[in-house]
Amino acid sequence: MTAMARLRTGLIGANIGRTRYRDALQIMCDDAGIKLEFSLIDTTGQTHFSFDDAARNLIAKDWSGVGVTHPHKLQAAQFVGTGMRPDIRHLSACNLLTFHREAVGHNTDYAGFLSAWLHEMGDRKPGVVAMAGAGGVAHALGPALVQLGAEQIYLWDPDGSRAEDLAGRIGKRAHVVSHDAIRDTVENANGLVNATAFGMEKTPGSSIPLAWIGKQGWAFDAVYTPTDTLFLAMAKAAGLHTLSGFALFKHMAMASFEAYTGSKADRQTTLAKLDALRPE
Repeated sequence: MTAMARLRTGLIGANIGRTRYRDALQIMCDDAGIKLEFSLIDTTGQTHFSFDDAARNLIAKDWSGVGVTHPHKLQAAQFVGTGMRPDIRHLSACNLLTFHREAVGHNTDYAGFLSAWLHEMGDRKPGVVAMAGAGGVAHALGPALVQLGAEQIYLWDPDGSRAEDLAGRIGKRAHVVSHDAIRDTVENANGLVNATAFGMEKTPGSSIPLAWIGKQGWAFDAVYTPTDTLFLAMAKAAGLHTLSGFALFKHMAMASFEAYTGSKADRQTTLAKLDALRPE
């Protein structure tokens, strides 16, 4: 295989000015001797933004591919259609498109979460999981938790139809929780997942009331800026084994680099270098 000399890519999403995705790719490209050309496509306030038009424009400009984040992951999967990688066609969200020969959809949130879990949790099983949120990242986390052996996944979202859709896609282990049953579900779960924007600087707080945390065994927060969210801080203080969104970010970034280039990053060396990007 001929080594890639240039990686021309970027990120499509809303409120992405502080993303560390570019910096993560730069670290790995420098190690591999690849020139990185990276552009942000921030869709904040673009009420008439067309994901399909944007993707076609990038293909026409000979980009290598593009990363996709909130709120466009479901749109990316719809754009690529049957072009999703065969091993992840059961997923309904896509956070990376590659354009080497044709548009191919990847989900490095899914691959990254599996890798992060195995790296930090070992062979621990998720057990019964309570998950807040049913958006794009939840469409990766739910199937990944099933892959890891979750017994049941109980989920909820302010948009009930979105929660029902996700549960249907995950399969028989997934169940939508009514509002009045959330507390009981959380308190009796083995693990907790925040797949909402709560905890980010613009949406402070916690999707799961802090008084309900303490009886579970582990907690994961998809938010990684800041790394120590209120939710994770409380879970850690209560003695839960915590997995941060930054851990997912590092493994997601490595999986993205590998999808773009076809080259494997040295796992231990790269993880250590990516730690330098940890948000304050």
